[in-house]
Amino acid sequence: MSNADAHLARSRETLAVIRRMEDALAAGSDDMGAHFHEAFLWRGNQGCGTKRGVAEFRRNWQLPLRAAFSERTYVTERFIADGDWAACFGRIEATHSGPFMGIPPTGTRVRIPYMDFWRVEDGRIADNPVFVDFAAVLAQLGRDVFSGEGWEAYDRGERTPPAP
Repeated sequence: MSNADAHLARSRETLAVIRRMEDALAAGSDDMGAHFHEAFLWRGNQGCGTKRGVAEFRRNWQLPLRAAFSERTYVTERFIADGDWAACFGRIEATHSGPFMGIPPTGTRVRIPYMDFWRVEDGRIADNPVFVDFAAVLAQLGRDVFSGEGWEAYDRGERTPPAP
């Protein structure tokens, strides 16, 4: 097998690990150990934190997310795999049914955009950098974390970008 063929085979194996995990979690499985390495590291963007190990991930991410947002539907728009790494982007569509970032439940249906990256080691996910757009979620709930200074105003022609 050529190096290119071996790389493609590894990419397919990595993607299969990720899809099995996503399918199991979407089906409501809480058997995280089947999919995540014992040295699992989850690294989120600002506002999300860093979780070391499956227990910390469940306690400090998965369960709070479930408490804040019910009736969740996960929509993965695209998967990409490259060797030991895979990635996807998509969104969670959910109902704001519990406290979130100091906002009491509103019953509002929201879209939670995300990008996930995973590194697979020994057939399980070992590293998981994640980017969840909490600013977009907060905006849907009526809180502008940019206090009107977001650069979307440039796109709409409401403000002129400063000169370099």
